[in-house]
Amino acid sequence: MKKIYIYASAALLLIAGGCKKELDQKPHNAIPYENTFKTPEDYTYAISGAYVALRSSVYYGGQDNGGMISTPDILADNLILNQSGRKSQSRFFNYKYVASNTWDIWGDAYKTILRTNFVLENLNKLPEDEFRDNIEAEALAIRALAHFDLLRVYAKSYTSATDADPGIPFVTSTDYTLLPSRTPLKQTYNLVLADLVKAEGLIAADNPVGHFTKPAIEGLLSRIYLYMGDWQKSADAANRTITNVDGKNDLADTTSFADIWLDKTEKDVLLKLKNLDADNDPIGVGYKQGSPNGVIPEYSVDFAFYNLFQDEDVRKAAYIDKSNYNETDYYYVYKYNGREAGDADVVDVKLIRMGEVYLNLAEAEYNLGKQGDALTALNKLRSNRYTNFDPATANETGTALYNAILLQRRLELAFEGSRFFDLKRLNLPVQRSNFGDEADGAGIPASVKTVAAKDKLFQLPIPQAEINANKNISQNTGY
Repeated sequence: MKKIYIYASAALLLIAGGCKKELDQKPHNAIPYENTFKTPEDYTYAISGAYVALRSSVYYGGQDNGGMISTPDILADNLILNQSGRKSQSRFFNYKYVASNTWDIWGDAYKTILRTNFVLENLNKLPEDEFRDNIEAEALAIRALAHFDLLRVYAKSYTSATDADPGIPFVTSTDYTLLPSRTPLKQTYNLVLADLVKAEGLIAADNPVGHFTKPAIEGLLSRIYLYMGDWQKSADAANRTITNVDGKNDLADTTSFADIWLDKTEKDVLLKLKNLDADNDPIGVGYKQGSPNGVIPEYSVDFAFYNLFQDEDVRKAAYIDKSNYNETDYYYVYKYNGREAGDADVVDVKLIRMGEVYLNLAEAEYNLGKQGDALTALNKLRSNRYTNFDPATANETGTALYNAILLQRRLELAFEGSRFFDLKRLNLPVQRSNFGDEADGAGIPASVKTVAAKDKLFQLPIPQAEINANKNISQNTGY
C-alpha cells in the first residue's frame, strides 16, 4: 500500500508530495505518517515546515517564475521591463499568461495548506494546554494566509463578486483522494476569517521572530477586512494591532526605517519569513542581478513612479538605487539587495508590517466618514517616513485626503507584492506611463499600457495541470 511520508530533520518537518501525490517507497530519511506527531517537538517541527512552505519556489520565495514579492508589482504600474535583463516574468508583464504557462502559486499554497492540515488533524494527540492552543493558532493562521493569497490571485475582487462567483477550494483535509470544487468566493472569505478569528484567541504572547503573533494576526485581519470593504472591522483590527504590538515591532521612524531591509531591526515587522544564506533563496534576484559591469535590472522602476518619492522620503533610498550598465543609467529595486554581510539578494521576507496597518486604518476610517481619524493615522505614518514632515501643513480633507492615503499605500508597499492586488480590490485599472526603462524615462516603454478595471486579466488562470487532475475544478472565464 502506498503511503504519504513526512520528512523530518532537526529543524523542520516537510511533508512529501501534494494533495494527489504519493511515494512508493520509504526514503532513508523519512518516517511513516502514522509514526509521527508523538511528542510536542513533532508539532513544533511540523509548524516550522509550514512556514518553510510559504517560502516555496513561486510563492514568497519565488523569483524568475513568479513570486509574491515581485509578480504583483510586475503585473501593475510600478515597473518597466528592462531590455538589458533576462526578461524573466515578461509573460506576466505583457499579460501573455495562459493556463499551461502561468504563475503557479496554486501548488505551493496548497502544499502549505496540506502541512497545516496535518497538524490540525492530529491536535487531539496533545493535552489541552497553552502549547496546543498556540500550535493550533499558528496552523490556522498560516492556512488562512495561504487561502487568502489564492483568492487574491485566482478569484475576483470581493466587492465585484456575486454570491455565486467561485473562489478557490477551501481545503481542511489531508485526504489525497478528494477532488474539491471551488468554494464560492464570499464563503471562502468567511472561512478564512473564521480561521483567523479563532487563531487570534489562541495565539501565545511570546512566539519567536518568524512566527505569527497576536498583532500579526490582527494586522492580517485588518488587511482582509479592507479587501472586503468591511471598514469598521478593518479599523477595529488595525486598532487592536496598534494596541497590542510591543515597542520592538512598533512603527519604524525615519532613522530606523532603512534598517528593516538590512534585517538590522525588528521595527515595523509583524511577520516575516526567516531566510538564511544556507537556504539558497536570493529573493532579490527577481528584481535585479549584479555583474562586473554594474547592476542589471530585470525591471526598472518606472520614471513616473520614481518621481512620486520626495528626496526627504526615507523610503526612496531604502527602496531604489541607480545603476550604470552598458553606459546607460537605470533605476532599479534595491530593497532586497541583501544584508550588510552575507550573500547578495538574501534577506528575510516581510509579510505584514505596521506601515500597512496604519494605512489600513486610515483608509477604513476615511470610508467610515471619520476623516479626522483617517488623517491622524495617515500623519502618523508620514511623520515616520519624511524627515521634513510638518503636520500643520498636512491637513487634507475629502478627495485630497483619500488620494493621499492611496498614494502613501503605493509608496509604502512598493515592491512588496501589493500594488496589483490593491488596484484589483479597488476595482481600478492598471494604467502604465509612457516612459521607458531608462533612468530619465527614455528607452522602451511597456507594450501594454492599460488593463481595464475588472478585466479577466485580474484573475490569473488556474494551472492547466490542476484542471486536468481534478474534474471538479472550473477554469476562470476566458482561459
